[in-house]
Amino acid sequence: MNAAARELAHTAYIGLGTNLGDREGYLRQALSLLQKHPEVCVTALSGVYETDPVGMVEQGPFLNMVAEVGTALSADRLLRVMQEVELALGRKRDIRWGPRTIDLDLLLFDDVAQDDPELVLPHPRMMERAFVLVPLIEVMSSARPEQAEALLKQLKRVDGKEGVRLWTKTL
Repeated sequence: MNAAARELAHTAYIGLGTNLGDREGYLRQALSLLQKHPEVCVTALSGVYETDPVGMVEQGPFLNMVAEVGTALSADRLLRVMQEVELALGRKRDIRWGPRTIDLDLLLFDDVAQDDPELVLPHPRMMERAFVLVPLIEVMSSARPEQAEALLKQLKRVDGKEGVRLWTKTL
């Protein structure tokens, strides 16, 4: 972790998803852009999962994963950095739940709970989405086993698990 991120370290979990073009390439580029930020350090990654679309189902399958990051940024500032990464990779917000080059969602930020118009934490729909919970549980299981166990109990109640398939263990 770089010096700035070490000084004011927060832990955040970011969900990444893509279903257009070079899906693996977009995941790699997004992680690289996050890592290049002086106050963000990618500390752990889940495997990459191919998942069925949710919401608008007439589109190609997604690749989804979760990254754990250490950061000196506030949650709001980290969200802005994530949005800058999306823009740099051609993200368009034309159709809700539609196809996208890259989607970055701030899932968790330390133990922060907030309900602001710009940012709700924890992510408001993550507990309903197997494509988020499966990689989140994977990345949290070694560092935060109690939280991972609680998420696993939630996953057992969520529909759509069969639509989440391991695509590759590493990028």
